[in-house]
Amino acid sequence: MNDTKGINKKALAEAVSAATGMSKKDAATAIGAVIDSLASALTVGEEVSLAGFGTFKVSKRKEMMRTNPRTKEKVLSPAKNVVTFKAAKSLKDAVANGKS
Repeated sequence: MNDTKGINKKALAEAVSAATGMSKKDAATAIGAVIDSLASALTVGEEVSLAGFGTFKVSKRKEMMRTNPRTKEKVLSPAKNVVTFKAAKSLKDAVANGKS
């Protein structure tokens, strides 16, 4: 899509615009709406599954003792909710074969 090490929302909107014929502004609005919908669903604990892409879900990470590598001090890391992603088989295969 571009020559940088990653892709940002603007570059994604340009790619969607080129693929669909939408204006860049409309594509950016659509992408923003998708991201907001994903965030809203995950915030209330729903799982989001996108066929052919993967599944986003919220997992609980338990409280644990960790070590600060600089000071070697033991620090208690609190329990928290984290977003996890499991790629669909078709996405894994596409990445492994270098295809989009």
